[in-house]
Amino acid sequence: MPGKLYVVATPIGNLEDMPARAIRVLREVDLIAAEDTRHTGHLLTRFEIRKPLVSYHQFSEAKRTAEFLLHFEQGKNIALVSDAGMPGVSDPGERLIRAAVQAGVALEIVPGPSAPLLALAGSGFPMVPFYFGGFLPVKGGQRRKELIAAGGRDFTSIYFESPYRVVRMLEDALTEIPQARLCLARELTKKFEEYRRGTAAELLEYFKAHEPRGEFCVVIAASERRRKSTDDREQDAGQDDIRE
Repeated sequence: MPGKLYVVATPIGNLEDMPARAIRVLREVDLIAAEDTRHTGHLLTRFEIRKPLVSYHQFSEAKRTAEFLLHFEQGKNIALVSDAGMPGVSDPGERLIRAAVQAGVALEIVPGPSAPLLALAGSGFPMVPFYFGGFLPVKGGQRRKELIAAGGRDFTSIYFESPYRVVRMLEDALTEIPQARLCLARELTKKFEEYRRGTAAELLEYFKAHEPRGEFCVVIAASERRRKSTDDREQDAGQDDIRE
């Protein structure tokens, strides 16, 4: 029988969020492909899982993907994990998943905690629909362009951001989308989890006085004008449903 690829989500902070199904799968596969073998090694030790670990990161994706396709032909089952969350979502893994699908390898997704969804739920902003853009661009010009796009959407936008760029991002937001409602969520599921909401000016004042720490999710609500337009359309649609 050909092998199978398991894409396994892991905790984004709190190890109590480790799914029982993920533990079982990691115990049953032949090997585990990990973004950082040391990080994943600590996770496996915590749950008393002993399996071979192979590194799979941005510098080894091409080579490892070819190797893993041969393993699947030999009937081996492989679990793909990242340091936190779902592999392939702003983390290594997308190349292997695409290659496995194209090669007809059986694929099973093992769900778990999701930082973007936690940030969206905790923001208090409209939740459906939403846009997830991964990490905000590092270069200032591209970042400002993306912030302008987020401020012009009819729906909530979510991004990842490094703590080292949070202040610069807020300075750009203050220039480009000063009226937008923002929520910065950090250290999700961890001891110092925090949701801080406000305008770019309000958040900039806070984070200039308090050094940003931990990984951030930036949630940007739709503009007041566009949100009102969307609400009006939804209200009209609801009235049409009632008339029907």
